[in-house]
Amino acid sequence: MRACFGWDLGGANLKLSRIENGRTMSVTQIPCPAVSEPRKFDRALAVAVDMLDLRNAPHAVTMTGELSDVFANRAEGVSYLVALMRKTTGETTRFYSLDGFLDAEQAIARWPDVASANWHASAALAASIAGEGLLIDVGTTTTDLIPLKDGKVAAAGRNDGERLTEGELIYGGVVRTPVMAVIRHAPFKGRMQGIAAERFATMADVYRLTGELPSDADPYPTADRRGDSLDESAARLARMLGRDASEAEFIAWKALAHFIARQQIEQIEADTRVLIEREELSADAPVIGAGCGRFLAETLAKRLNQPYRDFSGMIDCDEAAREMASRCAPAAAVALLA
Repeated sequence: MRACFGWDLGGANLKLSRIENGRTMSVTQIPCPAVSEPRKFDRALAVAVDMLDLRNAPHAVTMTGELSDVFANRAEGVSYLVALMRKTTGETTRFYSLDGFLDAEQAIARWPDVASANWHASAALAASIAGEGLLIDVGTTTTDLIPLKDGKVAAAGRNDGERLTEGELIYGGVVRTPVMAVIRHAPFKGRMQGIAAERFATMADVYRLTGELPSDADPYPTADRRGDSLDESAARLARMLGRDASEAEFIAWKALAHFIARQQIEQIEADTRVLIEREELSADAPVIGAGCGRFLAETLAKRLNQPYRDFSGMIDCDEAAREMASRCAPAAAVALLA
């Protein structure tokens, strides 16, 4: 059987899965150039075309890139990305919506159902396999909390605004999120102090110091455009306190990182508990972890006393592709759903 490709078009990167006979064979992530123009998507897509033979194969597409500020609005973003994929992968390319797959013209006309629907693709696949559970996809910038019930997606929100209202989307991840978005005060030498409302450090610095961030999960420039060593991450965290790293031993900055990490997981846990109670999920309903920050999902499962399942463990997946299939769940899911 010929290959089928699944795409998740994000504002920071493109994610691409390749399946054969229902088995996920490979998943690739291609960073978008850090430029303020729509053609960054064209450039990333050109890299994918050079890497893989995309000809004469079916393609399924989902997206979040329409939310990028290179577009005046989301409708413009969906239209641009649909046209780009149609030109590159052909007229038969299908686009994922909250109500099923659409062709290019339908996708443009029904853009609200296509915009940022990638979470729904992952959840729909997980629901069809697990029946009941809570999908927690922790990425570089966002965290999706999606209840699954009776084999269906049980989310109350349909778009980002509604999902933020319902506590089903948290705009915080483990890489690009600024530290100032997670905490307003932090301890230093036995006292609590305020922190700078500046993007001096990101959560990638935090999780590098806690030792939990995968080494290849952060391909982006650091906040100060310097390196990503532990000492450099500590220096950026110190700056959040208006200080230099030399004002304390390295272990103090590691302790600060652990404090910030606890604050983030407690925020996520609070919303998670509300959703479990709202949907009356059973005690054996699994937490399903996805994304490069799914180590938080595994920790949450223990805190919630729920079983844990990794997204890639739920699908037929080549062993070499397993890590990226979990990190890039929507790209893997949309191909399998198609």
